[in-house]
Amino acid sequence: MSGLARICAARGAQVGGSDAKDSTLLHALRQLGAQVHAGHDAEHLRVFSDPHPASCVVVSQAIRESNAELRLARELGLPVVHRAQALAALMAGYHAVLVAGTHGKSSTTTMLAVAFQGLGLDPSFSVGADLNEPGSNAHHGRGDVFVAEADESDRSFHHYRPAVAIVLNIEEDHHDHYASLAEHIDSFETFAQRVQPGGALVVSADSPAARELVARLAETAPDLRIVTYGEAADADVQIVKIDAQAFGSVTTVRTAEIGEVTITLRVPGRHMAHNAVGALTVGVATGAAPAAMADALGGYRGIRRRFTVRGEVNGVSVVDSYAHHPTEVAADLATARNAISPGGRVVAVFQPHLYSRTRALGADIGRELAAADVAVVMSVYGGREDPIPGVTHQVVAHAALAHGALVRVEERWSAVPDVVSELVRPGDLVLTMGAGDVTQLGPEILARIATRREPRQDG
Repeated sequence: MSGLARICAARGAQVGGSDAKDSTLLHALRQLGAQVHAGHDAEHLRVFSDPHPASCVVVSQAIRESNAELRLARELGLPVVHRAQALAALMAGYHAVLVAGTHGKSSTTTMLAVAFQGLGLDPSFSVGADLNEPGSNAHHGRGDVFVAEADESDRSFHHYRPAVAIVLNIEEDHHDHYASLAEHIDSFETFAQRVQPGGALVVSADSPAARELVARLAETAPDLRIVTYGEAADADVQIVKIDAQAFGSVTTVRTAEIGEVTITLRVPGRHMAHNAVGALTVGVATGAAPAAMADALGGYRGIRRRFTVRGEVNGVSVVDSYAHHPTEVAADLATARNAISPGGRVVAVFQPHLYSRTRALGADIGRELAAADVAVVMSVYGGREDPIPGVTHQVVAHAALAHGALVRVEERWSAVPDVVSELVRPGDLVLTMGAGDVTQLGPEILARIATRREPRQDG
């Protein structure tokens, strides 16, 4: 939402809005001239609408019908527009590049934006996360390329008409909108069929459900150009080797047309290497030279909450992760394991996100969480959802225990920093994980470790 506001303001529109609480993000929007407020109040809309009535009110799925500003907008007869519709309108007239998939959208979108900037294209972009500083999640560029995430969570990505699109993977998620994996594939098929004539669809060859999508499209969209990438032997752009390092990777890819190309990343994780190969494939489909695109991808330095190092004190590192799905948890724990020194341990602090996701995937998350040496499981972050009877953090904790994890359950958010500071010892890596307010714990944990009288030396 804030990215849309930035682009609209940069194009000269009068922009207003509100968020639940004040933040550096709101401050950044105010610097652009936007009238943004902390807290939701109908008066915010009244002030903004007089003497210049708003042309529309943009909302996301996170906004409930009970929201005071939304209620007033409907009473005034103002058009209420979903954020995806607004983004589609902003992309009109541009060479739209859309990034879709269950995991990796923000990272891959940012990789493309950074690479296209490095190639001098000055793209517009909208990302679901900040790059290196608050308010860096969007840009109104002078070039004709517009890169954005295509969010499948509520099927709103069906509003887009991309020139080039990528499907990174397809897995079950968003259980408040999808009843099965088959429904996810159906939805991605609809999205893929909206690629413009003469455009291209890039698809991972390593995701079983994405391969099913390719098979379907061969029947339902036979004229659509599809390019696959991945480690699979039949991938059009094949990953030959990934040299995963503590905080980076070197990946070699090969195609019949361009031979071998190497991508050197300064962010860790095999999943990030896969995302970079997907970005390379998209760049080539957009017209970039392969070697130049590979070099430009080396400029990517990561985004907030994607294995972001928060600091180190007394020999203990603290890293923050947005992982809230079993596949993401597994990937980031593997990355953490690769980053620690011999003798060090991975201490995961996990906050389940949404009751519907915890009910559907909590046991799978717990199974993956068992890869940590120690797991601290917090209460469910409900977000936009009301509690579901019988669905608690214990679903995750019991599954982790059943798979051999050493688990500590802590329901009180405020108690977690002290709990973690007593658990860790020099050489450990603490990984805060989840899509809720667990991200705010990193500095608190570091502060508690720093004030502890003597760092633990034993287990």
